[in-house]
Amino acid sequence: MRYIRYLILASLAIGLLTVALANRVPVTLKVLPDELANVLGIGWAIEVPLFLVIFGGIVVGLLIGFVWEWIRESKHRSTAAKKGRAVVELEREVSKLRDEKAGPQDEILALLDAPKRKAG
Repeated sequence: MRYIRYLILASLAIGLLTVALANRVPVTLKVLPDELANVLGIGWAIEVPLFLVIFGGIVVGLLIGFVWEWIRESKHRSTAAKKGRAVVELEREVSKLRDEKAGPQDEILALLDAPKRKAG
């Protein structure tokens, strides 16, 4: 499985390198169209190779997707945290009730009901 992963990563690297070498021509990125830039007085522009624009678009798209999913799944994380706290509280209550109701028991049953200790 490790070799398949290395093969896929190598193929991806070769593909990205090929795209980068094929798109080295500098392009001008502008914040606003020329007419609007003249009206507002903002004429910011930068020249970068085309492959940086392509890769930058991919990275920005991935980041937006990750943030979108994180926000979308926040309700599921919140529900899981609430249920986890409820489980802890119920386990605490069961333990408390077990200790209160504990009467004379057979020694073997007492050993079986005792909380298990983790080996260090």
